[in-house]
Amino acid sequence: MTRGELIARTGQLVEEGVRLQANPSLDALRTWLQLSDDLLSAAWGSMDRYHLSWLQVGRPASRVRGRPMRDDEAAAYVREVAAAKTAVLRMSLDAVDRLGMPFVGETRGE
Repeated sequence: MTRGELIARTGQLVEEGVRLQANPSLDALRTWLQLSDDLLSAAWGSMDRYHLSWLQVGRPASRVRGRPMRDDEAAAYVREVAAAKTAVLRMSLDAVDRLGMPFVGETRGE
């Protein structure tokens, strides 16, 4: 993947994260998380190389246990996870675009 491709794909995922916060959906969140995990892993390596704060993404502050989430709880969960993961994606974009850091999957070209 080229630097330009990484920047473009990360930017698209950031935009989708913002949309998820505005219009929460558990199914859309699952798909978006998988796509963003795949991109971050390809760019930066396995999860152990990520910043420690990433380990908390997907763990809601107030957990619902032993019953399905109500619609309002599910929406709050999606917003919380999408906000945290979008922040991670923005940090990744900043590292590549502004700071010029090399990434694991980098290939020559724009």
